Amino acid sequence: MLKQTLLLITVLGLAACGFELRGNAALPFESLYIEGGQDIAVDLERAVRPTATKVTDRAQDAQATLQILGEEREKRILSLNRAGRVSEFRLLYRVSFKVTDQKGRDLLPTQQIELRRDITFNDSETLAKESEEALLYRDMQTDAVQQIIRRVSVIRSAS
Repeated sequence: MLKQTLLLITVLGLAACGFELRGNAALPFESLYIEGGQDIAVDLERAVRPTATKVTDRAQDAQATLQILGEEREKRILSLNRAGRVSEFRLLYRVSFKVTDQKGRDLLPTQQIELRRDITFNDSETLAKESEEALLYRDMQTDAVQQIIRRVSVIRSAS
């Protein structure tokens, strides 16, 4: 009985404070063309699909164009151990983009998202660390997609 009461109080407290899970962002366009990018373009299209916005195959058919201007991955040495070997890396993921209308006017000027993750490194676990690195880059790309969608969703008007 005590557990049920605590659960009920927690649920009511969360409901009262206005807590709500983040849903799909509503984009201010009926149609969108995604230009450039490699893997991120596929993820962006997947993120737009559940919304009311339709992703088109041609820029002429779209109300707005989301241009991926650059996508970059970088790996920097963060720290060395006593023997002078790498013990930590910093992984960086950058993506720049902008949104234009059918006439080429900027609806959202060039934006850049930069994400960082630190990873420990051990020579004896090279394969595992390579897999972990790939997962971290994938996670950063997913995070960047969500940030792009949120930034595009605040554009005032496409017309």
